[in-house]
Amino acid sequence: MAPTLLNAALGALLAAALLGPAFDGRTVAVVVAAAVLPNLDAVASLVVTGATNTLLHNVWIPLVLVGLLYWDTALSERSALRERYGWRGVRTAWVALAGFTAAGVAPDLFGTPGANLLYPLEDAYYVVDGLLLFSTQDGIVQTFVSATAEGPGVLPFESLGTTETHSISTWVNPDGRPDLALGSEREFVVVDAGWQAVVVASALASIAIRFRPWARVRTGDTAEDSATEASR
Repeated sequence: MAPTLLNAALGALLAAALLGPAFDGRTVAVVVAAAVLPNLDAVASLVVTGATNTLLHNVWIPLVLVGLLYWDTALSERSALRERYGWRGVRTAWVALAGFTAAGVAPDLFGTPGANLLYPLEDAYYVVDGLLLFSTQDGIVQTFVSATAEGPGVLPFESLGTTETHSISTWVNPDGRPDLALGSEREFVVVDAGWQAVVVASALASIAIRFRPWARVRTGDTAEDSATEASR
């Protein structure tokens, strides 16, 4: 599982980039919370076999939420979300959904642990891994789309196993199986690669700059822009 701090940092970057005039401490907290929410399925793994990167990491949750949000904010004659929270609530909800998907689920899908993307319709952890480059001798070389011989596979995904054969270790559940494992060593990973530290530092810098008064003005966070957003 990707480090929780990485999920939070990616969520903060999305908040800084996408919230626009809705940017403030509360909306940033909502987006960051949505980004780390998928990691809670590690807690469920204490009682449910293979819950880590499964229960909250499948594709169906984002798809359902996209459908509900689009229907409420674009198709319905009266938007419950807009009536209660205004344009800020609508914008925050969409950015939070992006945080859940891109900052919460995607880092595991594009990393070593993998994500049980189609669960429960198909029980298989998938990972997207490969490279794309241009060679002066071989031209364009890519390894994302390739058939695999191990287990079920959906191109360009590579299957790592199922909930019965593929266990994911977390600090909550070191062995990934339904037990408390009280005697096991627990390690809370802050970052496990240099590029992750760069992402965290970038997120801290972005949020700090956005909270500066002069930065809010220069990025369009004015009363006039807020009124324009409200009229949309």
